[in-house]
Amino acid sequence: MRYVGKLYRPPSEADALILQATIGCSWNHCTYCDMYRDKPTFRVRPVDECLADLRGAAARVGGAVEKVFVADGDALVMPLDHWAPILDACRALFPRLRRVSCYATAGNVADKSDDELRRLRALGLALIYMGPESGDDETLKRIAKGATAAEHVTAAQRARAAGIDVSAIFLLGAGGVARSAEHAAASAALATAMDPAFLAALTLTIVPGTPLAKLADTGRFTLPSPAQMLGELRAFVAGARPTDAVFRTNHASNYLPVGGRLPRDGARIVEAIDLALAGALPLRPERARGL
Repeated sequence: MRYVGKLYRPPSEADALILQATIGCSWNHCTYCDMYRDKPTFRVRPVDECLADLRGAAARVGGAVEKVFVADGDALVMPLDHWAPILDACRALFPRLRRVSCYATAGNVADKSDDELRRLRALGLALIYMGPESGDDETLKRIAKGATAAEHVTAAQRARAAGIDVSAIFLLGAGGVARSAEHAAASAALATAMDPAFLAALTLTIVPGTPLAKLADTGRFTLPSPAQMLGELRAFVAGARPTDAVFRTNHASNYLPVGGRLPRDGARIVEAIDLALAGALPLRPERARGL
C-alpha cells in the first residue's frame, strides 16, 4: 500500500487494511485538529492507483483481510464513480471481507442523495464514523465544525435509513471550561437523537500550531482539568439514551477507558466514573495519552 503523510483510523479499525483513497480532509478547518494539516491540499487519488494498491494487498494478505478502512479524513466525499470500483474490488479481492468503513462529515452525507447512499450500502460500505464532537451549537461554531447539531441528526438518520451504520464520536473538553456543562448536556442529547450503532468519547488535547492552541495561549480558551473531563463524561453517559449503542472510551486520548452498551450499562459506567473521580480507579497518566 502507498501512503502519503500520517495515517489515522478509529481504534476499532486497528486490524483493518487501510486504503488511502483520499489525501487529507476536504473540510480541514476544525480548530482543534492537527491530523491533516500536513496535507493542506485535499485531493482524491486516481481510482487506478487505489485499485492497484488493493490488488497488491490482496496478493500479500488477501486471505486474512476482514475489514477495509478507507482513509483519509472524510473519504465519503468521493463521488460514486470512485466508490463503486473500490467497493467492487474489495468484495472481489478479499473473500473474508466483513466490512468497509470510512470517516464522514455531516456535509458529506448531505451531498449524497438517498439513492447514492443506498447504492453505497449495496456495494459494501457498511459503517461511517461521524464526529460531531459536541451537541452544543455554540461550541460547534467555536471549533469550526462546519455543521450544526440538527444537521448531524439529519445525516445520521439518512445514513441509517440507507442501511449504513453510524459510529458517533464526541470530544470531551471541546467546550472548554466556559461551556463545559452545556457541551456535555447537549452532546448527550445529540447522541440520543443521532441514535448511532456505536458511540465513542475522546478527550481533547491541545496540539501546538492549531488555531485552538493560539486561543489557549492568549487566554481565550481554557482546557478543563482531568476531573472536569470526567464530569463531562459522567453527564454524557447519564444523559445519552440511544436505542442500543456500543459505547467505548478506548481511544488513547482518554483518561479512563470504560465501555458497555448505552443505555443498558449506563449506571455501571457512571459508577466506574464516580470511582475514578474519588481516586479509587487509576487514570491513564499524561505520558501514556496520545492522539
